[in-house]
Amino acid sequence: MKLSALLIATWFLLTTACSHTAPAPGEQVTPTGTPVTVSSPERGTTEDIVELNATAAFLLKTNVKASANGYLQTSNIKIGQHVNRGQVLFLLKTKEAENLGNTINKLDSSFRFTGIIPVKATGNGYITQLAIQAGTYVQDGEQLATISNDNSFAFILSLPYELTPLIPANHRVAVTLPDGQQLPGVMEAALPIVDSVAQTQNYVIRVAPGKLIPENLIAKVRLIKSMKANTILVPKAAVLSNESQSEYWIMKMKDSTTAVKVPIQKGLETGGKIEVLSPALTIQDKILISGNYGLSDTATVTVINK
Repeated sequence: MKLSALLIATWFLLTTACSHTAPAPGEQVTPTGTPVTVSSPERGTTEDIVELNATAAFLLKTNVKASANGYLQTSNIKIGQHVNRGQVLFLLKTKEAENLGNTINKLDSSFRFTGIIPVKATGNGYITQLAIQAGTYVQDGEQLATISNDNSFAFILSLPYELTPLIPANHRVAVTLPDGQQLPGVMEAALPIVDSVAQTQNYVIRVAPGKLIPENLIAKVRLIKSMKANTILVPKAAVLSNESQSEYWIMKMKDSTTAVKVPIQKGLETGGKIEVLSPALTIQDKILISGNYGLSDTATVTVINK
């Protein structure tokens, strides 16, 4: 009786094992390799760049001054307002004109003497300072307002003096604002002074903003130090390194299921891509861009982005 039960149990175990090792016809076998995604190297251009700050500024500011002693009758402007050359900003009336006008009007009311002196804008620009309000008594030559001239707007680039050899090759640059907007700019002559502490020299970058850009806004300017064309580039995610970043490698597909470790010599890095100086790769190669971390030299993988 015991022998029969033992034979039945043995037969059941053998049947179960066979059912697992031999899949039924048409049944899909789940891959056992590490899931990875792959990509191919590409040819492109690499740039070695340096990024510097540039500050928005109005290089020319005009002070609007009183032309006589007297009272400001009206003020026709406010801070931030754009004015044009010849536009009346203030109306000024002297005490003498006030007294003389009253006397003349009493003698002949048809003469209509006012004695009003208009104070006009001397150029196009924005009112950036307003020192006097209507009804205030002012003296001859006293500053009433400040106009930041439209045509004088520029960005001031503080360039370390050792980088001045880069200027001839970067005559045209892109000025990137904090909101991501890029403005084409033209590098002009350097200002003839160097900061004694930072040892930087200021360069004027002219732009055509098309809208009001506030003064002292800090933008970014990228200067190209060197450029290489027709280089082999791989995605940054494909390049692995040791803790000290003294060795770099990629995982390259040897066949459809095997990835091997390939040490590389890394070059320039630009736009999320890394230049591979050696060994020679082709655009037909397949390299791992995810699932590659921690894989052994020869690893079994399953490509999931075929």
